Amino acid sequence: MVRLTVVGLLTFSLAITAQVIPNNAGARNVGQGNGQQFITGGCVNNADCASGCCAGNGQGLGVCSAPPAQFQNGKTGCGFVDPNAQRTIDAAKAQVARQESTMLRQARYARFVMAWNDGEHGT
Repeated sequence: MVRLTVVGLLTFSLAITAQVIPNNAGARNVGQGNGQQFITGGCVNNADCASGCCAGNGQGLGVCSAPPAQFQNGKTGCGFVDPNAQRTIDAAKAQVARQESTMLRQARYARFVMAWNDGEHGT
């Protein structure tokens, strides 16, 4: 019983201190201001988010949130405006470039494998 209480307390304390980190999959939408960013995607202000809520994550970054969840996991609430917006947008653009490079390599590899499987490997 004591062990269960200690484990429960530890789990609860970790849940309270968990910080929300913006999802890199939405990097393309950061700073666009067109309301296309999904919940958990990064944002520089409310205009980025489909939910209309860009909440600070407590570490200086914005994350799109559902209004009822704007204060969960250390978030500071809707209305976050990134004071370093240009730096955040530049970082998001760099992330998109890395993602596109990875996708290009994966597509080339997939074409190679398909060609190999189709018998186009010179044997």
